[in-house]
Amino acid sequence: MRRSTRALGALLAGVVTLFGLGGTGTTAHAEEPAAPAATGLHISEGRLLEANGNDFVMRGINHPHTWYQGETQSFADIKATGANTVRVVLGSGQRWGPDSPEDVAGVVGLCKANRLICVLEVHDTTGYAEEPAAATLDQAADYWIGLKDVLDGEEDYVVINIGNEPWGNTDPEGWTEPTIAAVQKLRDAGFAHTLMVDAPNWGQDWQGVMRANAQTVYDADPTGNLIFSIHMYSVYDTAQEISDYLNAFVDAGLPLLIGEFGGPPDQWGDPDEDAMMATAVELDLGYLGWSWSGNTDPVLDMVLGFDPGRLTDWGRRVIHGPDGIALTAREATVFGGGQADTEAPSVPGVPVVSGVTASSVTLQWTAATDNVGVSGYEVVRVDGGGESAVASSAVNRATVTGLSAGTAHTFAVYARDAAGNRSARSAAVTVTTDDAPAGTCGVDYRVAGDWGSGFQGEIVIRNTAATALTGWTLDFAFP
Repeated sequence: MRRSTRALGALLAGVVTLFGLGGTGTTAHAEEPAAPAATGLHISEGRLLEANGNDFVMRGINHPHTWYQGETQSFADIKATGANTVRVVLGSGQRWGPDSPEDVAGVVGLCKANRLICVLEVHDTTGYAEEPAAATLDQAADYWIGLKDVLDGEEDYVVINIGNEPWGNTDPEGWTEPTIAAVQKLRDAGFAHTLMVDAPNWGQDWQGVMRANAQTVYDADPTGNLIFSIHMYSVYDTAQEISDYLNAFVDAGLPLLIGEFGGPPDQWGDPDEDAMMATAVELDLGYLGWSWSGNTDPVLDMVLGFDPGRLTDWGRRVIHGPDGIALTAREATVFGGGQADTEAPSVPGVPVVSGVTASSVTLQWTAATDNVGVSGYEVVRVDGGGESAVASSAVNRATVTGLSAGTAHTFAVYARDAAGNRSARSAAVTVTTDDAPAGTCGVDYRVAGDWGSGFQGEIVIRNTAATALTGWTLDFAFP
């Protein structure tokens, strides 16, 4: 829920100040007690690894638990998208909650039961120094220390995001020292978990403070078990800005993920979500989309009313679009006995065509099989020796839209499993779309939501004449 988190103000639109990564580092204090050794999920050479050394890339969704504690089915629904991670909103008691130890233990249990890595975050810190009610990072650290008995032993499954967007736009340079102090306070308390820290400027770091001081903050963690989180909204409206920011951390060998991001335009700008997702995939960086449901402004809901059958355009983009969760997420190996799944699914059957219109076709194919389980399918358009992804689906059926009328198109299908293994390509099928309608009406049909046992269909009827039409009817049949 992005209430004050998205309230960036017009000053931010399109403004990204570039800074180099630097910092002088910190001096080791020999008299301090030895820091706890990293166990479970941990950082090595700028990468997030599992305990067995498997490289783990987060692909997941944010869930507003503290405001909707009854929506526990959401954990299973998020897993069904193919996600490998869920970032869970908690309250520390200054603004929301506090979520009790019993409640947090339940959340961790739901994550594990649904084979999801669990990123826990305190939301009360949002916009500190600009939002008067916001909690400090020190208060957030105290909240985590109060949960230590619950979180000890969960290092394989839990990442602690100390505080959500813990500084606003007022004096963002003030972010660095409290962040270091909070990290060291948790290490002094014996936490060995991977810690995640959000950027200032409401998480977007448009003034480059986290970028400039990341090395200093990282060096202050005696375990080196720290990952940085950038939130990308309307400030990041060009591919160059996104690439520059993400590559700065990769080039410096510092761990980073996109802990939140949005795509729909708002009054501050139009984020380039395509570039965010494509660059994250190119660099093998994690991303966690905001958010599953329940926003005061539903434009950022992936599903409406916490109902997975009411998938929104934003949800379709993040889950099933190019570089989306369904195509790129790999389940943590800790849920499979620590052994990586390297077996690809079998080849799907040749697609069968139905529902041809001037701009869309529906394809269905014989399902693939897998030693663990098929998690989804990718439909590609084949053009000579090349191909491009045009749709994805959790089931063995998909509708491809946005096609040119009266044109031959060739399609094939890949299957993927939860570990990200991809099958060989299916045999291809060629179909010619209908000619564009010559009359005064145009009709398009598409599958708007598909969850295996049912689906939502959408019919759009357009009057292309200059005057209103009366007395019309529409006949259609499902195969």
